[in-house]
Amino acid sequence: MPTASTRIRLQPANNARIPFWGQMSFGIIWAGYTLALIVADSGLNDMHFLHYVFLVFSIIYMGYVLVDNAPVFGTQSYLEFTPGYIVHKNGLFRPKQVFAAESISRLELVPQQVRVYMREESTYALSLREVRGRKRKRQLREQVRRFATEHQIPLHDTTGSGDEVRGEEVRR
Repeated sequence: MPTASTRIRLQPANNARIPFWGQMSFGIIWAGYTLALIVADSGLNDMHFLHYVFLVFSIIYMGYVLVDNAPVFGTQSYLEFTPGYIVHKNGLFRPKQVFAAESISRLELVPQQVRVYMREESTYALSLREVRGRKRKRQLREQVRRFATEHQIPLHDTTGSGDEVRGEEVRR
């Protein structure tokens, strides 16, 4: 059964050193401290304008944290299968990785990764830990298999799901 969408949404792995609520707490504390300084200091010194500058930077920081962690502008992290390319976007402020079908020498589907081997001897590992849910993981495996079949790319599948023999080279 063909899937309706070729884009699989990814949820970023929680590998940030400070979690989302910790970052937001820092921003709120900075903004609150600056507001307290603005209210308490009634222009007694010449550096009063720096409080406003710091307040603006605190608000910009909180905006950045919100935009980076919440899907404000749609899906930020995804893996997409287009007719001739595999596109990997790892977040709003990160560039897209585009893999053309004609430059892929083989694909390897392992339980936690999709490895893309390029003709120029480079390898890219796309983490599947960011794919949440059984339905999305199954959809991703189907998309990888379909992409490999359409473009006659050798697929080495070691996931143990599907009709392939585990660990055997699959040529379609």
